[in-house]
Order: sequence, then C-alpha cells, then structure tokens
Amino acid sequence: MVSNTSMVDKLRNSGRRLTPQRRIILEILDNTNDHLDAEEVFSRARQKDSRLNLATVYRTLGVLKEMDLVDQRYFARDHKREYYERVHKGEHYHFTCVSCGEVIEVKTPRISQAKKEIANMTGVQFTHVCLCFEGYCADCSQNENG
Repeated sequence: MVSNTSMVDKLRNSGRRLTPQRRIILEILDNTNDHLDAEEVFSRARQKDSRLNLATVYRTLGVLKEMDLVDQRYFARDHKREYYERVHKGEHYHFTCVSCGEVIEVKTPRISQAKKEIANMTGVQFTHVCLCFEGYCADCSQNENG
C-alpha cells in the first residue's frame, strides 16, 4: 500500500493536493476487497460526504489513475464497465464467472514469463497488459455438470 506520506508527496510533486474527496476515495479503495465501479465508489463516498457528486468521483478517479495511485480494470471482453483498485495489489488478473458474476483475483508468474518471452522475441516493451478470464466458477461449474 502507498503510505499516506508518499501519497501526499506524489500529489504535491505533481502540483496537486490531497483533497478531502481524494482522501475519501483512496480510503474506500484501500479498505475493501470488493471490485468497485465508479457508481459504487460514489455510493460509498456519499456515506462519508453527502456533498460529493458523481462527476467529482469520476474526475478524482481519473486524476488518481493518471498519477498511478489507482488502476482501472475491465472484467469482461466488452469493456462496458470500468472497475477501480489501488495499485498496491501488484500484478494480478481477474476471472469472471459468466453465470453468477463472481470475480476471482488470479496471481500467476506465467503472465510475467510470457511478457518476458514476447519481449525477448520481438523487442517490444510492455506498458500494460489487459487479460480477461471468463468461464464458470467452481460452484457454477459443478451446478452445470452436477
């Protein structure tokens, strides 16, 4: 997790402040294991500050993403809904159950290995990898076959 001091320093170094709205949104993302879209961040933020509006949440998420304090993720190939999480989680990917919608975080060294292999073969330099794993979770798979 990015400490409050380094987070404040990162904001200041970019000419920005840690506003109350930014602090609230970062705290929400820090204190959950849920995968939140902007509307859910807004709903939770409104519980802490009823004056917040959805446009402020979207702007704030954009600024925090630009500063590499949050990541924007997609959990389905249609990229219809964006989810946000703090960058401190490290490299991981998401599996989404197409039946019940459960999202499972997946950490594996194989993606990093594939990136290194591709870079060595082609000379490319990765800046981002977007993978969406979809299928049936263990429970739904069992129900389908059971």
